[in-house]
Amino acid sequence: MKYTEEGELVSEGKLYMVPTPIGNLKDITLRALEVLKSVDLVAAEDTRQTLKLLNHFEIKKPLISYHQHNEMVKGDDIIQRLKKGESIAVVTDAGTPGISDPGSVIVKKCIEEGLSFEVLPGATAFTTALVCSGLDTTSFIFKGFIPRENKERVNLTKELKDRKETLIFYEAPHRLKETLGFLLEAFGDRKISICRELTKLHEEILRLNLSEAIKYYESNSPRGEYVLVLEGKSEEEIAKEEKALWENLTIEEHILSYMEKGMTKKEAVKQVAKDRGVSKSEIYSYSINL
Repeated sequence: MKYTEEGELVSEGKLYMVPTPIGNLKDITLRALEVLKSVDLVAAEDTRQTLKLLNHFEIKKPLISYHQHNEMVKGDDIIQRLKKGESIAVVTDAGTPGISDPGSVIVKKCIEEGLSFEVLPGATAFTTALVCSGLDTTSFIFKGFIPRENKERVNLTKELKDRKETLIFYEAPHRLKETLGFLLEAFGDRKISICRELTKLHEEILRLNLSEAIKYYESNSPRGEYVLVLEGKSEEEIAKEEKALWENLTIEEHILSYMEKGMTKKEAVKQVAKDRGVSKSEIYSYSINL
């Protein structure tokens, strides 16, 4: 609680980040409905979409537009409203505010201003897609939408090409074919799960290799919103690349390559033996004169 110098209680509002269903309206939580019914105002990415949601649950609340093109300006307006004691819910068209959608800016402003806010748990497309994929869920990297500019794509490839974590992206239907081609060129023919229209009537999950996915969409037009879940760099792929570094070297050259990296002769012999799958004694004889 805050008080004026005269000791009067200052009325302060609260901001709520409210996830909305990514497709199936039944996925909204009881807590989300409770908050939407209780707040003074709803800040929506698209007021028309949010109005449909509110009408479905017979909730009548004032709406203001809050999206990526106005979130800096509207964010200041929301902060002033909160200071006056209004309670406000931030929602996007689908999913959790702040995840590839407006929301993170207003949270930062609340933290800077010392204002109260709550983030409700709820639907997020990329976690649903990850579990559906059948790929590794123990560690993953979510990157949102793949950049359009070639320079940014080159940087993305450098950043992610050698990562073992499962990689997750969002994509629009009109860019899907181009994106699949980019992923094949950048990461090789890895496994991918292509999740379309999650939780909706025409939900579709494809689990295949990138080359197969490209062939599939040659005769099937992309429709709806997509989540792409791409296999991280596999141990098999890493072993293949490591082998390519030494398979054309003689055993002496192989030993020297490790010694040039700072290994002792003993350490280099041990590593070469491991690489080639033979005993250390077999490799040691090649190191005597090095």
